Amino acid sequence: MSLTFEDRRMKILNHLEMEGKVQVLHLSELLSVSTETVRRDLDRLEKEGKLRKVYGGAVKMRMELVEPPFLRRTQMMKKEKAAIGKAAASLVQDGETIMLDNSTTTIEILPYLKDYTNVTLITHSVPVLNLAMELFGGRIIFLGGEVNVEYKAATGVLTDQMLDQFKVNKAFISVGGISLADGITDFHLAEAVISRKMMQRAEEAILVADHSKFGMSTFARVAKLDEISMLITDSGCPKEWIEKIEALGIDVLIGE
Repeated sequence: MSLTFEDRRMKILNHLEMEGKVQVLHLSELLSVSTETVRRDLDRLEKEGKLRKVYGGAVKMRMELVEPPFLRRTQMMKKEKAAIGKAAASLVQDGETIMLDNSTTTIEILPYLKDYTNVTLITHSVPVLNLAMELFGGRIIFLGGEVNVEYKAATGVLTDQMLDQFKVNKAFISVGGISLADGITDFHLAEAVISRKMMQRAEEAILVADHSKFGMSTFARVAKLDEISMLITDSGCPKEWIEKIEALGIDVLIGE
């Protein structure tokens, strides 16, 4: 029995959600229909605004091609980020050294670390540094370098060289997008370079990301998905994504 358009539509969009892109030939085999039928389906879905056709297939629509300003991002997914921050803080052990990269998700870890006086925090993020000086009772190391006013963080060669001086227990890394095809990506190349280096200098690289980041690909790759030790996300993360991540041998922690 052949699939209806609605059935094909669901399968195409589910595949697009997980992979970030689809190919005509693969969909033809997956759906047991002709390539002409697939192309017509993609035409309809493009008109619905669900995808964008490219040569040989289609890609997921990217709702934002640039990252919103830091202040605006602090107001987005606030409950989810707070839940992720609490879950992340619960992993920090007395005496450890941790790294936090520059994001409105990693900054949510700090309120839950205020009583950790025997923990060392390393960051290149100016907002994380400022809040840490108010709330955090442990040792703070700021990774110097050229401060990018737009990113609100130190980036560049000097920051990269400072990272080489440290080996830490845990690095908490944020992302612009998570895709099975493209891995972990960020909007800014300079930020992606620092996050990647933090992962390399840590015993455990822990990804913190709310559910809106899944199925998205942004400009610069940070790492492959299987290079992280753990994912911490919120309860809105689709079950299919959790299963895919766990299938890669990565632990998943859901912030409540």
